[in-house]
Amino acid sequence: MHDDRNLVEARLERVLRERIRPAVHPVTTPLSVEIWSTPDEPVPVAEGLAAPTRPIAPGTPWGTPWGTSWFKVTGTVPAEWAGRTVEAVLDLGFTPRTPGFQCEGLVHLPDGTPVKGLHPRNAYVRVGSPVAGGEQVHWRIEAASNPDLDASGVPFRPTPMGDRATAGDAPQYVLGEMRLAVFDETVWNLVMDLEVLGELMAELPVDGARRWEILRAVGRALDAVDLQDVNGTAARARSCLAEVLAAPAAPAAHRISAVGHAHIDSAWLWPLRETVRKVARTASNMTALLAEEPEFVFTMSQAQQFAWIKEHRPEVWAKVKKAVADGRFVPAGGMWVESDTNMPGSEAMARQFVHGKRFFLDEFGIENDEAWLPDTFGFAAGLPQIIRAAGSTRLLTQKISWSRTNSFPHHTFQWEGIDGTRIFTHFPPVDSYNCEMTGRQIAHAARNFKEKGVATRSLAPTGYGDGGGGTTREMVAKAARLRSLEGSATVEWEAPADFFAKAEAEYPDPPVWVGELYLELHRATLTSQAQTKRGNRRSEHLLREAELWAATAAVRTGFPYPYEQLDRIWKTVLLHQFHDILPGSSIAWVHREARETYARLAGELEDVIGAAQRALAGEGTRELVFNSAPHARRGVPAGSASAQAVRGGTATPVPREGGGYVLDNHLLRVEIDGRGLVVSAYDRAADREAIAPGQAANLLQLHPDFPNQWDAWDVDAFYRNVGSDLTEVTALEVQGGAVRVERVFGGSRVTQLLSVPADAKRLDIDTEVDWHETERFLKLAFPLDVKADRYASETQFGHVHRPTHQNTSWEWAKFEACNHRFVHLDEPGWGVAVVNDATYGHDVTRAVRTDGGTTTTVRASLLRAPRYPDPETDQGVHRFHHALVPGATVGDAVREGYRANLPERRVTGAAAEVTPLVTVDNEAVVVSAVKLADDRSGDLVVRLYEAHGGRARATVRSSGFAADRAVRTDLLERPLTDTEPPATADGAVVLALRPFQLVTLRLPRA
Repeated sequence: MHDDRNLVEARLERVLRERIRPAVHPVTTPLSVEIWSTPDEPVPVAEGLAAPTRPIAPGTPWGTPWGTSWFKVTGTVPAEWAGRTVEAVLDLGFTPRTPGFQCEGLVHLPDGTPVKGLHPRNAYVRVGSPVAGGEQVHWRIEAASNPDLDASGVPFRPTPMGDRATAGDAPQYVLGEMRLAVFDETVWNLVMDLEVLGELMAELPVDGARRWEILRAVGRALDAVDLQDVNGTAARARSCLAEVLAAPAAPAAHRISAVGHAHIDSAWLWPLRETVRKVARTASNMTALLAEEPEFVFTMSQAQQFAWIKEHRPEVWAKVKKAVADGRFVPAGGMWVESDTNMPGSEAMARQFVHGKRFFLDEFGIENDEAWLPDTFGFAAGLPQIIRAAGSTRLLTQKISWSRTNSFPHHTFQWEGIDGTRIFTHFPPVDSYNCEMTGRQIAHAARNFKEKGVATRSLAPTGYGDGGGGTTREMVAKAARLRSLEGSATVEWEAPADFFAKAEAEYPDPPVWVGELYLELHRATLTSQAQTKRGNRRSEHLLREAELWAATAAVRTGFPYPYEQLDRIWKTVLLHQFHDILPGSSIAWVHREARETYARLAGELEDVIGAAQRALAGEGTRELVFNSAPHARRGVPAGSASAQAVRGGTATPVPREGGGYVLDNHLLRVEIDGRGLVVSAYDRAADREAIAPGQAANLLQLHPDFPNQWDAWDVDAFYRNVGSDLTEVTALEVQGGAVRVERVFGGSRVTQLLSVPADAKRLDIDTEVDWHETERFLKLAFPLDVKADRYASETQFGHVHRPTHQNTSWEWAKFEACNHRFVHLDEPGWGVAVVNDATYGHDVTRAVRTDGGTTTTVRASLLRAPRYPDPETDQGVHRFHHALVPGATVGDAVREGYRANLPERRVTGAAAEVTPLVTVDNEAVVVSAVKLADDRSGDLVVRLYEAHGGRARATVRSSGFAADRAVRTDLLERPLTDTEPPATADGAVVLALRPFQLVTLRLPRA
């Protein structure tokens, strides 16, 4: 037989495009359309419904950037359409480029009842099936004219459209056709048949019989279609395909659990207020589809997004609650938002689960067993323990498939964290969290699945996200045809919990991955938008202080514990840890609002802290020093206050021979040369120099920074090929007890204060940068005379080790990594820590000198200047604190990291001291939170962890009430039933902790 395969396939493509798809709506009639545009921000639904409108015709421009318009759409179903299915096709001016990222709408009935969302690939609204004819149609559409930031077709081009203040007022869209149409279900099903078979056929081997069977059936179906009467012959064409569509899948076919999904970034290329509306549109869309498709299951994560619906769209919320109760609309993940997991601190990461799971429990009576993080930019090694401590055991993500250097070896595996906790984890091999049910995607999932031979199942989150409207009826139709189809993986709609249960049952002993799940991409998110990151860090520590002192004051004085206020502030901080806010990859509007929000929250928290400390101090003139850190400091125990605190001070700078200054407190001798660089940091007790010979620390280094794509997200390895050391000084002088260094470069200025405390082996470096560079990367370097094959970076509830060498491609790919408050490296018996108060990104490299020694260089990443999506990223003044701690153990690094982020507070009052609520007798066991229980019982909750990476025994004592009834709990403060009760002795709790183990104790109060 002659090979006519290409001929038939090309025929299928054209006939579908030009004849069959247009015949889905064979008869149409125009609707009348009127418009009212809001003068400013969106208005309540009632106001939009009541607003006066004016006529608008198709082809008319509308919609200022970030504006809102209300369309009034009216018409009458023609009498001659009686008995047929009728729907409206409503085109707001959608462009075909993407399924989202442009204008969107929510359709309402005249009384305000939401009907469904309008999206670029989901623009229909059903009128009736069948209709009687003569029905009056009247809808109101709240339409958002959100600009398409990539409309130029050139990705990552700087644009002013990311903020209303710079976006201008030119109309963004041109109104399309708004028409009533007859919907021919037979033709639509023919389209689905042909698309499924055509897409499957393209994935099958050319020399296989199944491909040719499908090809011949498709050819016969196309012959059966009268192109002049597609509607009259569609049924005949479908009959030609029935046999090939009925052929069942092979018993060994890969099994895909599809779940409806609409990944909605809580902010990204739009502001937070627009996400509130995106979620309402998508939820309306999905509840409507659930009513039409009995087998379909939809899942949505992020408790914050459910809370937005509840607060802002109660009519949509009612539909969502019913669908959840029916088991069809499934809350997933149990987190407040799909947060970044690298940068959030220990408590913040825990609270993501506390607030997320509690919302789902309170609102729906549902507890999720899975964490759902398809789009997060890598996963910190402390996360498995946090997931387990929240009562969950599973994780789903997708993003690791984006890694550019190494292919991750598993799709289903056990992920082991720093403390030994393991979590059953799945990466969908479809390599998308926006699966469209195309033949290419389904075939890719089956081919790509790395567990073939030992497991058979994977999950496919299915639907358009970020304004695309979620799952479509076309995706549901394709899934129905793929339920069991020869040559394809099988597809079945299932909730995530059902998938995980089956996947675990068939694969009870999967391989284990130990340590962080590092994403070999988007490394610059650890540095972009430095003020957002500082706001997060400061908020986390202010919340720690507010809870500690409010709880202490509540127990000691009856101070009213601010439950509602702290709950609200925590949720706001957690929202801003979303994986496009904290990482710095959102538009200017988002980060401008984030800066304003962090400033407001800081003011509130300072008020809470101040009020609680004044209540504890009483009225008087005696100065008390409050220590919020988990370690004693200057004679003040952890979590207490004292009027007997040791006064601090700094070493006096003295001139250095050859230029510069010397700072010497008899513990540490620091030499600063005439360039303002640290050429010596000598540990007197150890008789050891920290700075590598011939090198200088406190060295600012500037690199060009123009990644191949994803400007705010990426820094590519080649940035290190070119760079300059900033060694010229414009000022070098003594200021108080510090050495002041000033430098000017490009359009920017740096001012630093270098000081050595009188009583500590530490060099403090306070840096202020007035930054006006673009596409530059600023680093602060510390070349250290230390031979270390690995170093420690603080992460949630512990630290993770990373190699300093690049033996493998996996090690080379980690050229930029995350730390929290410290980086520590050591040789046996002696180490160095670099601590910080606001930076996360860093790199560590090593070189062997001509003298045979090894230089290990730690560089903190300070600032970047990408131009997309915010063209003014980080322009302005920034402040950083770093400290170099020679001779530091990892315990010293932990202590100094807390010190740098929790400064002393001085309050005048009558009290001589404030005793701590809780004491721990082992410095390796660190208290991360002291608070009152969320259930308002008055019980005290204490969370602590082993911080040094070894076994530890500790006695926890409470002050003012006995702790002999202490209860071990999960993160939600619920008693644990699968662990032994804590041992008690003399009214105290005795703990034996494994390395990095996290423990939450609940101490009942009478």
